[in-house]
Amino acid sequence: MKNVFFFIFLISISVSSQTHRFIYQYQFKTDSASAKYEKANMVLDINPQDVKFYDYAYAENDSLNKLHDYKNFLWNDTPAIIRKKNSNENLNFEFLNDYFKYSTTDKINWKLSSETKKVGQYNLQKATTDFGGRKWIAWFNQEIPINEGPYKFRGLPGLIFEISDSENQFLFKLIKSYQLKSTYNTIDFLETTMDKKPILINRESLDRIKLDFYKDPYHEIRENFVYKPEEKIQLMGVRITSKDQITEQTKRYQKYIRDNNNIIERDKKLNYFEN
Repeated sequence: MKNVFFFIFLISISVSSQTHRFIYQYQFKTDSASAKYEKANMVLDINPQDVKFYDYAYAENDSLNKLHDYKNFLWNDTPAIIRKKNSNENLNFEFLNDYFKYSTTDKINWKLSSETKKVGQYNLQKATTDFGGRKWIAWFNQEIPINEGPYKFRGLPGLIFEISDSENQFLFKLIKSYQLKSTYNTIDFLETTMDKKPILINRESLDRIKLDFYKDPYHEIRENFVYKPEEKIQLMGVRITSKDQITEQTKRYQKYIRDNNNIIERDKKLNYFEN
């Protein structure tokens, strides 16, 4: 945490056109039984009208696309959210063979603790909550008058520096902050991606799409497959020369989905074994 640098909030927070950016290191386990953590740097952009949370790699990819006039597509298995300022209404974005968005109301009920700790020059206070089927421990700083944090975690009387679940499967830690001179534009990778607007859907309908996808993820390839030696079709690193191989790789991919089904909001987890 020694590389965290803060601007002077009481002066700059009144500048209406600026984006206040916080970078969180995100460590997470897609497989709850694994000792391995995946890692990503996540952006929390606090704008004049809204708050956005997304993978920093999207912003990097967007910058390269603009610089070189590319249209490279990038989507990671990390959260992407937009919400209005001072709101618990989150617009969630997901990509699964198509681009989707759905709304959720995510009120966080915090329990403040008298326990404190010091990280660098910052005094942090502990808070706990139950959310998404997990118990969470947060550390926030009351001297920074921003009631936001990573993912959907907000509503504390100060900025969240650290938050993790009680099993240490999902961890967010603030590593950097700075301000941008104008509101950062995410139109090319959140509000749209590859010039395509997301399809508005509800969570239940999206879950049904995921379950249908799980049942036959290579449906189109199987239906249209005709072996041509000059074509190189690969599924999960295996070159496909017969429909039997597609069936084999389907089973492998289904196992991969089941094994990597650990999500932040555990109470929303799909049971693929029943399908």
